[in-house]
Amino acid sequence: MAKPYVYQETTLHNEQQALLDKAFNVVWPATLEEHREKISAVVVAKYPKINAEFLDSLPALKVVANHGVGYNHIDVEVCQSRGIKVGITPGVLSDTTADMAFALLLASARRVVEGNEISKHPLTKGFDSNWFGYQVSSATIGIIGMGRIGFEIAKRSRGFDMKVLYHNRSRRPKDVEEAVQATYVPLGDLLKHSDYVVSVVPGSKENNKMFGKAEFATMKRNAIFINVSRGSVVDQEALVESLSSGHLAAAGLDVTDPEPLPREHPLLSLKNVIITPHTGSATVHTRKKMIQMCIDNIFAALSGEPLVNEAK
Repeated sequence: MAKPYVYQETTLHNEQQALLDKAFNVVWPATLEEHREKISAVVVAKYPKINAEFLDSLPALKVVANHGVGYNHIDVEVCQSRGIKVGITPGVLSDTTADMAFALLLASARRVVEGNEISKHPLTKGFDSNWFGYQVSSATIGIIGMGRIGFEIAKRSRGFDMKVLYHNRSRRPKDVEEAVQATYVPLGDLLKHSDYVVSVVPGSKENNKMFGKAEFATMKRNAIFINVSRGSVVDQEALVESLSSGHLAAAGLDVTDPEPLPREHPLLSLKNVIITPHTGSATVHTRKKMIQMCIDNIFAALSGEPLVNEAK
């Protein structure tokens, strides 16, 4: 098979890009018009948005290879109606994203970023003996979305002797629950009883702003909210209100809506908020695995074979 023409907008890490360049004739926006008729695949992270208009512009397109597990930026129904496959990369990023969730949880609980700023500030002459964080060991964690990533977060929670509650669209099998000593509860009960609430739900119309004023009010006073799913699942105005009022102790967010936030957004000025730039899967090891799965999905689609992982 001759090297397929693959369109790409998002710049990747050098090692990832080298894998793509070796496998394909990579077309960038600057040369799109020259090669438009030959492009049979697209590698996409969050951009560009894959909709009918975009698909109309690439008449030879056979497959969209999404560099990630979330695909709310892709209109899968429109792709499927045109016989275009959509590949995703689940599994390979579960550990790394779970690590990020716990990094945000620990940093938020123990006020690591604030402490770093105090320790480095040129005017600091001493440390406040009454400057406290929140206990993690033996606390209760509530995981909303017990898929692969949620399960890995639960595994890490057990290392801190945490009580694990979870809520999911459907209850997980007994052996899965027992593996991490997790208890299935209704969403309202999880919010009421968790010291840490972690969102790992997919970004979808159904989940849009599922964490709003009522949900934050239901959470325990001084609870901490962690989001490693999608920014769209949070009503950010309600989150600001709950954090500013002192009801929630802190929030750790790897995702926002939009990304990045406007520079005047109130979340950026709150000391009890940690925001990272959607880097849950951003390790060299994991991203190389993800791009290899993209490559495998493309070659499978172009050969008429089932994709390694396909969005349905």
